Amino acid sequence: MNQHAPIRIGHSACPHDCPSTCALDVEVVDGKIGRLHGAKENSYTAGVICAKVARYAERIHHPERLLKPLVRAGAKGEGKWKEASWDAALDLIAEKFEAAEAKHGSESVWPYYYAGTMGLVQRDGIHRLRHAKKYSGFFDTICTNLAWTGWVMGAGALTGVDPREMAKSDCVVIWGTNAVVTQVNVMTHAVRARKERGAKIVVIDVYDNATMKQADLALILKPGTDGALACAVMHVLFRDGFADRAYLEKYTDDPKGLEAHLVAKTPEWAASITGLSIAEIETLARLVGETKRTFFRLGYGFTRSRNGAANMHAALSIPAVTGAWQYEGGGAFHSNSDIFKLDKTELEGRRFLDPKIRHLDQSRIGPILTSDPSALNGGPPVTAMLIQNTNPANVAPEQRLVKQGFLRDDLFTAVHEHFMTDTAMLADVVIPATMFLEHDDIYRGGGQSHIVLGPKVVDAPEGPKTNHFVIEELAKRLGVAGLPGFGLTERQHIDKMLEKRGLGTFETFSEERWSDMQLDFEKAHFLSGFGHSGGKFRFKPDWIATVSPNKPPKSIGLQGNWAGLPAFPDHVELIESADPAHPFRMATSPARSFLNSSFTEMPTSRKKEGRPELMLHPDDAGALGITDGDRIEIGNERGEVVLNAKLFDGVKRGVVIAEGIWPNGSHERGEGINVLTGSDAAAPYGGAAFHDTKVWLRPAPPAGPPATSLG
Repeated sequence: MNQHAPIRIGHSACPHDCPSTCALDVEVVDGKIGRLHGAKENSYTAGVICAKVARYAERIHHPERLLKPLVRAGAKGEGKWKEASWDAALDLIAEKFEAAEAKHGSESVWPYYYAGTMGLVQRDGIHRLRHAKKYSGFFDTICTNLAWTGWVMGAGALTGVDPREMAKSDCVVIWGTNAVVTQVNVMTHAVRARKERGAKIVVIDVYDNATMKQADLALILKPGTDGALACAVMHVLFRDGFADRAYLEKYTDDPKGLEAHLVAKTPEWAASITGLSIAEIETLARLVGETKRTFFRLGYGFTRSRNGAANMHAALSIPAVTGAWQYEGGGAFHSNSDIFKLDKTELEGRRFLDPKIRHLDQSRIGPILTSDPSALNGGPPVTAMLIQNTNPANVAPEQRLVKQGFLRDDLFTAVHEHFMTDTAMLADVVIPATMFLEHDDIYRGGGQSHIVLGPKVVDAPEGPKTNHFVIEELAKRLGVAGLPGFGLTERQHIDKMLEKRGLGTFETFSEERWSDMQLDFEKAHFLSGFGHSGGKFRFKPDWIATVSPNKPPKSIGLQGNWAGLPAFPDHVELIESADPAHPFRMATSPARSFLNSSFTEMPTSRKKEGRPELMLHPDDAGALGITDGDRIEIGNERGEVVLNAKLFDGVKRGVVIAEGIWPNGSHERGEGINVLTGSDAAAPYGGAAFHDTKVWLRPAPPAGPPATSLG
């Protein structure tokens, strides 16, 4: 890059799987990306972005980026490839899809995607091909199901207090999200409240992480026990006169029933479950009881247990007991996903959606690809896939089943990617993808309130093509290109969504850059009623009948032990509890310099993270004869992996933490941490329980030969 060339500033939005969807200012010099900055004019981003996105030039100009289509030339997973033209690669994909359909029917083809980009056009256009061709449906459970379900059971709508109101709070409770690592903008507004108002910051999580270090009150509890803490807090609120009985009577469904239910949910009871002290629970309860302007920022992390939906509902019930919703800077927030209302009917080809076509659960890709009849929902085996925006061989649970499925001789897999990921290494065809600054798209993030335009900022290198291009070209080859919704450019799709929302067109919106869709105070605080019929907050959730944002279609139905879900907020033992054979419980928390499996290819991110490690309490390590840095074997009935010990007293005894999703090949045996996590669906509507895994630990046996199949 010419250091003396003029710097142009382009504008975009961060596309990665994060609730913040930060508005960006992008330095461009000689057609290449320089430093990225948060847009100061955007009132949520407020000029702040995470360090890994700031150094995006390291990713977009990476020397190992995929630039040409590749076709497998050896055995699956062997790593032998031959270059192909784009036409040849797309012709082969279409040929294999048609062959799969001819042999087993259209449902044997399963387009698979997720949130490697949050751009609506590049992410969601895959459904247009899915619906037009009657391919198997996609039930996207891996991230949001448990959290969204728990929230909606109480509030009735996936909206909440303007997250910028954190800056006007007297107490901010950051519950179950390591915001410094995963949503840095949360800290921007929380710290502003501390500086300007003397607000207290409370952090509740399962280990002493970067966000804990910002806390005035830091509570480290055992994974999957958040519901017990919430119930004990509410017990104290009723016991000590902090419950707002007038608010409860007007806005909630059964406050008397809740109070009676909580009589036995004492701090002593919760202390025995959570590992917290009675004093810690009492202190939290008194703080939120005495502080009317308390803002509960409820994250995703504490819902990634088999009782996660119940945990979210329980935590959300606290501000209903205190009446915090009535005050500016008070109440709760998880996601604003219901406010944007961009019509994706044409983009996704929803008019072609056939309710008779089966859906397959994204999180259960391992059982699906190994032809588990229950996971296939009575339909044919999956024999052809197109994968965009995700890396299931690394990020999906029960990794050994996933790999076993991808290695089937009768499965054809095409992967559209930036780098040779673990999934790409197992594919038959790999085609190179553009990155977000190289194409047009539009974004909205549940963690804030803006629709943000992401216009193309620089040209892509020769070779990579957009997701949209791939869908359109396959449609031509598969005979559906003439159907409505096909044949439009990215900008034309964006125009249609914006026009239907009354926001102009791509051209006019590019001048604005974003639009703030935040609900007004009364609606955001549910002062005109909660989202349920009758307008009351529900302490008594209807786990079956309530319309959840991601409720499964009939072909999937209720999931997990839904009958074990509670009638009122409670701790329920639906978790994968420790037992004599598996005395530890593991959470797989996010690393600061990675985002799922993205950014793991960047040298700076890898250097900052070091190596795959397992955090465990020094007393647990001592009992096992393990010292700091030792190789540890960790396992359960799903398999075993080797990591290096990191002795760490910021975790409860019996709990271990594996940060980050390292590439499988970064581990000693070529297998990653998701060998150990379960793919069983959590109640009531599915979801992956990544932080709810029982394991054993022992000193690792001598290292064997290095892995060869997964890099």
